[in-house]
Amino acid sequence: MTRKLLHSMMLASAFSLVAFSTALAGPPWIAIEYPANPFDRSTRDGFLTVRTYHHGDLRSRTVTGTAEGIVNGKRQTMRLDIRPASQGGMYVVRWQRPSSGKWVLVINAAEQGVVTASAVVEINSAGGIAGVTVPTHHVGDGWVGPRAVAAAEVEALLQGRAIVTVSGSMPAAAR
Repeated sequence: MTRKLLHSMMLASAFSLVAFSTALAGPPWIAIEYPANPFDRSTRDGFLTVRTYHHGDLRSRTVTGTAEGIVNGKRQTMRLDIRPASQGGMYVVRWQRPSSGKWVLVINAAEQGVVTASAVVEINSAGGIAGVTVPTHHVGDGWVGPRAVAAAEVEALLQGRAIVTVSGSMPAAAR
């Protein structure tokens, strides 16, 4: 065997082992808590909190998000103010609904620049949460894991249609 071929085989084996061990450990997850806890100094005055997990354990990730809306028939996008909170893997989102328009918050958790989970938060006309959806897909071996939300799904929500999850069920707020 040539040195180059041996190196390629070792590299392929290493990638396979990492993928296999990640599948065994379970997928990441993202959860939304609303309202934010007013008794935690780091989340006080926040709109909501985000928790990111790997399997069942809180795990820090890069969390970003946008408020996506339609105001007077025009599409709007605002970056969300998201900051780490008092625990690793917990983040506070500071946002106030504008006085008009239909709004959806898209919150992404990423690791090494790759979005591993998204939460889509539908905002009601009073500025509260109407529903939360974590788009999912099958990841193998019976696991269902989160995925990044597609731009078309956000547009559908803004037009009043629901995101359909992997199981085919609609979020409770869309029924």
